[in-house]
Amino acid sequence: MGWFRSRWDSSRNPARYVVCIRRADDGKAAGAGFVLGSDTVLTCAHVVNAALGRDMLDTRAPGVDEVPVEVPDGETHGGSRQYLARVAHWIPPRAQGGGAVGAGSSEWLGDLAVLRVDAPAGGLPPGPRHTAMTVGHQADAWHGGGRASTVARLTVAALHGPLAYLDGEPTGMAVGPGYSGSPLWCREEQAVVGLVVGHFLPEGGAGAPLALGFQSVIRRSWAVPWQAVEDELRPLGVLDGVRPGPVEPDDPAYELLVEAVEEALSTGSERGDCARRLARLCGVAPGSDVVPPSPEEFAAFVLTHPRALAALTGILRRDAPRAADRILAAGALSRTPRLLSAAEDTELRKLLRAVPPAVLGRFPEAVRAALPHLAARPGGDTVDALLDHLEGLPGDGRASGDERRVPALLRVIEYVGALCPDTQRARLRIWADGVARRLGIDRAALGERRYDAQEWARSARGRAVRIRVLVQVTEAGRNRHRLRIWCDEGTGPRQVSAESVTSYTASEAAREVLRVLDSLTPPAEDERPPLVEVLVDRGGLNLPVDEWAARDPAELVPGVLGVEFPLVVHCPELLRRNGRFVSRWRTRWNRLDSGKALVVSEPTDRDALYSRLVNQLDTVRVSVDVPPGPPRDRIVQTCLALGIPVVMWDRRADGPAHSVRHMAEIATRELPDGVHSYRANAQANPPEFPGRPVLAWADADRAVPRLHLSEPQEGP
Repeated sequence: MGWFRSRWDSSRNPARYVVCIRRADDGKAAGAGFVLGSDTVLTCAHVVNAALGRDMLDTRAPGVDEVPVEVPDGETHGGSRQYLARVAHWIPPRAQGGGAVGAGSSEWLGDLAVLRVDAPAGGLPPGPRHTAMTVGHQADAWHGGGRASTVARLTVAALHGPLAYLDGEPTGMAVGPGYSGSPLWCREEQAVVGLVVGHFLPEGGAGAPLALGFQSVIRRSWAVPWQAVEDELRPLGVLDGVRPGPVEPDDPAYELLVEAVEEALSTGSERGDCARRLARLCGVAPGSDVVPPSPEEFAAFVLTHPRALAALTGILRRDAPRAADRILAAGALSRTPRLLSAAEDTELRKLLRAVPPAVLGRFPEAVRAALPHLAARPGGDTVDALLDHLEGLPGDGRASGDERRVPALLRVIEYVGALCPDTQRARLRIWADGVARRLGIDRAALGERRYDAQEWARSARGRAVRIRVLVQVTEAGRNRHRLRIWCDEGTGPRQVSAESVTSYTASEAAREVLRVLDSLTPPAEDERPPLVEVLVDRGGLNLPVDEWAARDPAELVPGVLGVEFPLVVHCPELLRRNGRFVSRWRTRWNRLDSGKALVVSEPTDRDALYSRLVNQLDTVRVSVDVPPGPPRDRIVQTCLALGIPVVMWDRRADGPAHSVRHMAEIATRELPDGVHSYRANAQANPPEFPGRPVLAWADADRAVPRLHLSEPQEGP
C-alpha cells in the first residue's frame, strides 16, 4: 500500500461503497447511491427527487437544495456518518426519443445525479473500480438503508443499449423500493458494472396487480450499465481523475517531484514530519511514526491524490517558498493535482453556502464576466459543476516576468464577492488572499483583478435584473401550438406550466401567457414590464407571437402580447448548434454597450457573411433589411449560429423596412423596450408605423431552460 495508507479497511467488502440517500423531511431512506470519487456520490435523479419530496420523474434541476447522505464509517465497524450533499450534475429521466417520460412508463433513459458531499478529507472511501457490464455477470445490489442483510443476488440477463435487465435468484432478497441507485457489484470482476434504476412487477389488465400464481413470480429489475453511465458522464468531465492510475516511472512530473522533494526535505526527519502533516491534511493514515517515506513514495502520493500537491505547497510556503514554487511547477505537468487543498475547497464551499441565493444565482454571470473568452462549459451551470471546471483552468494570462498568474477560480470568486454584502465579501476575499499567498501570487496582481470585479459589479448594479417570462412554443398541427412556460425573477427559470400536452390556438395561447404574467409581482423599485422571451426552433423565428391577442368578449381589452409587453425571440437550437461559437457569443454580449451594429441590406451569400462576421467580435448587433424569403431567413439564421446576440428584421416588409430604420437610433441594450414601443404605435397608428419588427435577443447573462427536442428539461 505504500507509506500513505487509506484509513479504510483493506478488506474487499463492497458494501463500504454503498451510500444511503435519505429524505430531507423525515430522514427515511429514499434510495441508494455509491461513492464515485473522494467527495462525490452517484445515484439516480429520481432518488434525489424522492429525497426532496418532489415527483419521482421531475426533470427540474434541484438547484442548491441539500440532500442528506449517509456513508459507512471507515474507522468503526458497522458505523456510519451523515453529511449534506448538493447536486453537481443533473441528468434527469427522459423518454427514448428525448423529452419527458410519459405517465405509466416502466423504463426510461438518463436518470443520473452526481452529488457533491460536504465530507472532510478522507470521509469517503476511495472510489471502486468500474468496468463494462456484460451478459452473464453475477452482481450484488443493496437497499439504501445500508444493512448488509439486504444484499440481492442478480444475474445480467440482457443488454439493450443503455438499458440492462437483471434477474434475481429465486430465494433471498428481491430488488424493490429503496434499491434504486445501488451499485451493481460484480463479484468476478471486483468492480462496479452499473447501478440499479427500477424493478418490474407482474401486472394484470389495465395495470392492476396480477394475482399470485406459479408463473407470476417475477424477479426482474433493470439498470444502467457502466458503459452507458460513462457515455452520460464523460462529456461532463465528471470521470476525469476519479481513479488516477499508478504513476509511470518515466513521467516527467514524477521525476521532477522526486528531485524537488529530495532538495526541500533532505533529511529523514524532515520528510517524516512533513509526511505526517500531509497525511493528516489529506485524510489518510501515515505508514509509520518512525520510518519516513522515500522521496519516490512522496512524489507518487502527490500525483495520485488530487488535493495533495496543494496541501504540500501550503506546508512548505512559509519556510521554503522556493521549494514550494518548484513543487508547484513540477505538479503542473500532471493533470491529477487540483488547484485547492481539501481544507481550502471545504472552506470555499462553506462560504458560498452562506452567500444570498440571489447572488448565488448569478454565479454563471460572474463566470462569464470574469472570463469572457471562456469556452462552453459541458458540465452545466450549477455552482459545484462550475467550481470543478474552474479548478482545472490556468491563469488569466495577465502576468509579466516570473510573476505567477491569477488562477481563473480566484478571479471568479472576486467577481462573486463583489456582488455580496460586506460580510460575505470580506470572508471570500480573506479566503482568496490565503490561496494566493500559498500559490506565491503577488498581492498587487490579485488586487488588480479585485478592482476589475468592483468596476463590473458597480456597472451590473446599475442594470437591475429584469423579471422575465420564458415561453417555449412548438407546433402542434395547423394553427395550434404547445406551450411550456417558466418565470425568472433573477434567480433562474422555474417552470410554472404543466407538461406540454395541451395544444392552443393563438388566442388561447395568449390568454395562457397573460395568466402567468398577471401572477407576477415586479419589485416596487422596478417599473419596467416583464420581458417575454419566446423560445423557438429555427422554423419558428417568424412566428407572429407578438401579435397573438387574448380576444375574449368578456374582457374590455384585447390583450396583445407584443403591445403590452416587450417580446423577443430566442433560438437556442441555432446558438448552440456549433459549440465553438459560444465563447464568441459571450464575448460579444460583454461588449453590448460599446460594440458595433451592422446593417445587411442586400441578399448575401452565406459564405461571404460567415467570413465577414466569424471573427468580428466587436459586432454585437445585425439588422437584416432584406425582403422576406429564404435568402433573408438564411442571413438571420447564419447570424444567430455565429453568436451574434442581437439580430433584428421586419417580418413583412417587402422593401426597405421602416421598423429597421426606426430602431437604428436606439441603443442596443434598449432595443427590447424600443421594439415594444414601436409595436404599440403600430397598433394605434398603422400608416405611420407599418412595420412588424422581430427581435432575436440572446442574453448571455441569463439562463434558459435546456431544451430536448419537443420537450424541455431544466438546465442553464
